Amino acid sequence: MKSPARMLLAVPCALALVAAPTTAWSADQPKPTSTAKPTSTAKPTTATTTDKAKSAAKVAPVDCVKVKCIALTFDDGPGKYADKLLDTFKKYKAKGTFFLEGQYVKSRPAFAKRMAAEGHDLGNHSYTHPHLREVSEDKIREELTKTQDIVKQVTGKSPTMIRPPYGEMDDRVKAIAAEMGMPIVLWNGGSRDWATKNEKAIYDEVLKNAKRDGVILMHDWVEQTVKVMPKLLTALQKQGYHVVAVSSLRGAKDLKAADIYPVGSEKDEDLSGDTPAEGAESAESPSDGQ
Repeated sequence: MKSPARMLLAVPCALALVAAPTTAWSADQPKPTSTAKPTSTAKPTTATTTDKAKSAAKVAPVDCVKVKCIALTFDDGPGKYADKLLDTFKKYKAKGTFFLEGQYVKSRPAFAKRMAAEGHDLGNHSYTHPHLREVSEDKIREELTKTQDIVKQVTGKSPTMIRPPYGEMDDRVKAIAAEMGMPIVLWNGGSRDWATKNEKAIYDEVLKNAKRDGVILMHDWVEQTVKVMPKLLTALQKQGYHVVAVSSLRGAKDLKAADIYPVGSEKDEDLSGDTPAEGAESAESPSDGQ
């Protein structure tokens, strides 16, 4: 029989032998194959909207004072093809500006929410796209405030700029923009996508109008616009452009309430031809879902 003293000495030795393999295994040897059985509750690895937003947020900010920038802007949405457009923008690390109609934010809330989550600019384009010069001051205020409210409710963010339908405004629109604390953003180049609905025509028109700090008018309800976007972004990037949101452009960062941007755009009568004519096809019925 072993003496008590020898037994006490043997205990720490045994403990050391038990602990030593564990440390050596984790540091120097591959781990054994797990015998754990897969569970039926494992979730699929499909990227969620949150995952997409985190990925998009990794894009480094662009300094348009130092590099050549252009802004692609989209009216009347969210259109029914907006999700595909957002996929393309994320792939090409580009940002857009979306001038939203409240009625379509209501019918396509997921698209509006994704626009906000992925860091695109949100603008107010009224609730039902009326000619603001032809309605009462109360109606102008209602159209704009109702859209502000629903965008904030759906996305958690408020639009930061106003684009009046058809680019039409008067002193009442300017006064209400000042009251709401937002600048008015028009454009200095178009795509005429609503009229041609032709990929090559849209591509050629945008490249013809492209210039540094250009603000290009487009529509995310025009399927051909969405389809040609990869080719268009590639061409713009090859020409040295960084495709950014309006808020990143030179001169747009310090805009005050009721300022009009681009400077002088309200005096360009040719720009009215870039907007859909009365009665033209638009983003479709608010009841059509996504």
